[in-house]
Amino acid sequence: MFRSNPCLNCGACCAFFRVSFYWQESENELGGPVPQEMTEDISPYVRAMKGTNQAHPRCVALRGQVHEKVQCAIYAQRSSTCADFGVHWTSDGGFYQDYSDLERCNKARSAWHLRPLFMQVPRVQIQRPIMKHPRAHGHCAHAALRLHRSHHNNPARNQ
Repeated sequence: MFRSNPCLNCGACCAFFRVSFYWQESENELGGPVPQEMTEDISPYVRAMKGTNQAHPRCVALRGQVHEKVQCAIYAQRSSTCADFGVHWTSDGGFYQDYSDLERCNKARSAWHLRPLFMQVPRVQIQRPIMKHPRAHGHCAHAALRLHRSHHNNPARNQ
């Protein structure tokens, strides 16, 4: 596991991809969380974060320099596109991810000449489970042993 969230020192995805989403997410009167003034229309049904729909994208909400300390100015109000991006970091350095999103993350990191992130599997202590068979306890074990003996000592069976 990572010691800290590498996204806080990156920001490559915010300065590489177009961040587009359904228009209602920025309709504040309808309960959309994304500040409308930070978006632009892409089509009648799709909006994008300002700055991301251009040849050299950079989200208007990105604060800081890529590969240095960065943060999202509207993190609590970010679009579903950002919230659903499949690399999620926890406060203790753990994470869970969608492999295709990790590939996209690394594509953005590569464009900024940053090393790729790799899928990390935390080391855990694996212990073989204790198998509990109902016949292995109490009277069931004795009944199983009697059945086994009677089966092997049956003269009719040996003919």
